[in-house]
Amino acid sequence: MNEEIILQLENISVRFGGVQALSDLSLSFRAGEIVALMGPNGAGKSTILKAIFGLAPKTSGRIIWQGENIQPLAHQMVRLGASFVPQGRRVFSHLSVAENLAVGGFMIKDRAKLKEKMSEVLAIFPELKLKRDCPAGLLSGGQQQMLALARGLMTSPRLLLLDEPSLGLAPKVVKEVFAKIKEINEKQKTTIIVVEHNIKSLLNIAQRAYVLDKGRLILEGDAASLMASGKLEQVFLGKLE
Repeated sequence: MNEEIILQLENISVRFGGVQALSDLSLSFRAGEIVALMGPNGAGKSTILKAIFGLAPKTSGRIIWQGENIQPLAHQMVRLGASFVPQGRRVFSHLSVAENLAVGGFMIKDRAKLKEKMSEVLAIFPELKLKRDCPAGLLSGGQQQMLALARGLMTSPRLLLLDEPSLGLAPKVVKEVFAKIKEINEKQKTTIIVVEHNIKSLLNIAQRAYVLDKGRLILEGDAASLMASGKLEQVFLGKLE
């Protein structure tokens, strides 16, 4: 395991109006690992991703990217090497697969380099390669999720943030999506932080997990140990002391 810390959150708090979404939260992420963020609805999981990407301004604490204290803004995070794939498969339905990927690669100004990067990304997603000229709105739900993932890779990110990648997908497709996430991690050496309700599928590919409730960290550890401990069931049933 690579011990390089790519990202640290130190005592982060986030408020939305009168709601305390995150409270004094400290997390760290190593280069090249898959980390699961889990917990009941309203635990603050998605807020963590948004805080990292500059979409949910913190009220206190520090975000440290590769050793440097930063005040994240979305465009800045893309340039630093982060990519965020929000929940809901937000593809541009009227644009083709290739055009969606071009939007993801907006920072690549050289057309030859953009084409080269698109070919590299499509090689990871053979189904999309066959449908590169097809409007994204005509793709299946699973293919749209794959396209959202592919678009997130167009900037060659060191850090990929995924919010509920299996949302609304059939079990067979969920399996394919998680296999693709694992493949991206292994082949691209990308650090991946995943918010997901499908606990078993996620823990099968993650190395570590953080478990939250009401904006606070209540459990952490390596994925296999947490899955075997029985504590996750207690968290989701509201019985953990």
